[in-house]
Parts: sequence; structure tokens; C-alpha cells
Amino acid sequence: MSRVSDNIKKARLDIAMSQKQLAKKLGVSESFVNEIETGRRVLNENTINRIANVLKINLNDINMYDEDATENAKEEKVKEQIFVKKDNKKNEPVNELWNDAFGSVIRNVPILNYDMGKVLGTKPMPIISNKIDGFSQDKVAFLNIEDNDMIGYRICKGDIAFVNLNHEIENSSICLIEYNSERIIRQIKKLDTSKVLLIKNSGTLKTETVNPKEIKVLARLISVEILLKD
Repeated sequence: MSRVSDNIKKARLDIAMSQKQLAKKLGVSESFVNEIETGRRVLNENTINRIANVLKINLNDINMYDEDATENAKEEKVKEQIFVKKDNKKNEPVNELWNDAFGSVIRNVPILNYDMGKVLGTKPMPIISNKIDGFSQDKVAFLNIEDNDMIGYRICKGDIAFVNLNHEIENSSICLIEYNSERIIRQIKKLDTSKVLLIKNSGTLKTETVNPKEIKVLARLISVEILLKD
């Protein structure tokens, strides 16, 4: 929990105000206030000022954020900044980018290889409504593409794919699967209840008809970050 969370909670209790009452004055939900006081919600300056006005306290002289989380978010966001021209002399980061960074909770999502036993690194992703890109936080990861089996679909070795850790077979989905003791990426098309078509596109389209029981879906690819080569 950050110091600002402690101070907000203490100030609210000092004036015998409930979380529900504070939420009503701020025009937010009671759960939003709870996330603030438990340190699960990173606040921007505007929200800090609104709370300070309601509680009649000064929050400008305290550390507004959990230091470790804030520094990590800043470091990652600096790499992704979008710049705009100003006065034709210098570039400045777009303000909205920082507002987004501090208005959401950030989680570092692991980057995995095909065996999913080793974390190669992490990438920061915002948590919105307790989900990451619409999926449960514990059901997402990034996958390091290890081969060119699907290069015909522009999924190449070295690319990073955002995946949903889901074992269901979904028609026309592209998935990391386990088949014949190998972990491979294939597109899956349902033929009927007893047959699915595995599609490999390494420049030449190849298909194989198998029984669904012969494969195990490990993850479904949602999007791919393309590696740009020199």
C-alpha cells in the first residue's frame, strides 16, 4: 500500500466518512475507493486533487504512488512514448499517454517459450475492470514464436504473440498445441465432432486431419507483434 492510500484512509476515518459516502462525493463507485485505499489503484494528479478537496487535506507533500510500481511503469512507458512537434524546436511526450499510465493498474505479463516452463521476460499491460485486454489476469501471456511454421500468416520466428491460456478448441483459431509429443502452432478448423483440420502455412499450405482427442490446446493467439528486421 502506498503512503497516499494510508493518508486517504486515515483522513476519511478521522471525519467518520464511509467509503460509500466518499465515492458519492467523488462521483465514482465504492469499489473504486476501496481500490484506492488498498493501493490497487494508481492515481493521477487530478484524482488526487479531487480527493484532497473532499477530505480537506493536503496530499501534495507525500509520495503519490507506490515507488516500485511507478518506476517500472515509467521505464516501460518511456520506451513506447509517442512524440509530437512543438514550436519546431523540440519533441514532447503526449500528455494523454502519461494520464493513461497513471490512471490504470499495470501488470507485467510473462513472455514464455513453447514449453511454457521458462519466463524469458515481461511486458507491461494495463488492467481494466480487473482484466487484461478482456481476459482474466491469470489467463494471459506472451509467446515467443520459435519457428516459421506460420510465416504464410505473417507469424514469424522472433515475433511476440499475445495469447489467451485456453484449452478449448475454437473453430478457425490459431493456437499453440501439443501434438505427437511436439509443441507447434497451427490453425484449427472443426470438420465435425470427430475430426479437426490442422493447418500449417510456412509459405506452402499443408493440412492434416486428426481426431480432437489427439491434440491438446495450450494457448490461443490473440495478436502478434511483428519483429522488424534490418
